[in-house]
Amino acid sequence: MQDCKDVICMGMALVDSIIQGFDPEPVSASGYRAKSGVLSVGGEAVNEAVACARLGLKTGIVCALGEDPAGELILSSLQKDGVDTSGILRDPSRQTPISTIFVKGDGTRKSITNLAHRELSLSREHLLSFTDARAWLLGSLFRAPFADEPLLFDVLSVASKSGVMIFADTKIPNFKMLTLENLKRVLPLIDYITPNEDEAKYFTGKTDPSEMADVFLSYGVKNVIIKIGSKGCYFKNAEKEITLSAFEVEAVDPTGAGDCFLSGFVSEILRGKNLEEALRFANICGAVCTTKPGATTALQSREQVQLLVE
Repeated sequence: MQDCKDVICMGMALVDSIIQGFDPEPVSASGYRAKSGVLSVGGEAVNEAVACARLGLKTGIVCALGEDPAGELILSSLQKDGVDTSGILRDPSRQTPISTIFVKGDGTRKSITNLAHRELSLSREHLLSFTDARAWLLGSLFRAPFADEPLLFDVLSVASKSGVMIFADTKIPNFKMLTLENLKRVLPLIDYITPNEDEAKYFTGKTDPSEMADVFLSYGVKNVIIKIGSKGCYFKNAEKEITLSAFEVEAVDPTGAGDCFLSGFVSEILRGKNLEEALRFANICGAVCTTKPGATTALQSREQVQLLVE
């Protein structure tokens, strides 16, 4: 990546096998039914990079892939959307992660991950070669490749001093069990953190969005956004708080909605919009994502979202 990017999306890249309309009642000893099954590129870094690029940002991605068919599928999909893929590391000794997601008729879902999700790593030298960007978007704080506290503190300290804005989405740990206390040196380096409601409950032990946000703020995070699904979102920093209702759509699949929300928010913050404008745009991006199966299917352009804003 030679030229300065608006945003570098970092984190997990994988292929989602999405089982839509999964019926948990077996039809035989080992057989189940579903409405449909689709393969979709996914992982937080991929979802966010595709969304950012479609929203008109000059976007690059930093992630790791195996040299296998799943990796090729992800690479070609990113390149089709104009994402700079020169930051992708290929490792012939590893498998590209594949997740299986079961989506029930009511939209709730469960996913299955495997060891491949933690075995593709990023080095300090590789990460620090991308500080020539306006923003970094960390797609999976508390999970690989951002479950290594010394590495995180090192690279975010350098990036922050270089003027890079740090946006961090979160995930509930699945292999290495981390808490806010484990990342207490890292959290003050983050400009915006965006857990969903379940993640915020897990990390803070609170159930009220304002109290959840207060816990993150007490660890030094500058701005907190709690994504509350069909209820919208809640923002809080040291000066203000904002609650916005969700944008109403007929939801089909929530996969990737949080990633599209964050990408929409980053898009508008980098364009100089105020917080309410950026949050409203983000809400719509997240809602649009849910209208089709797959994380990168429905959201196509900034113009598409602006029509709904107006």
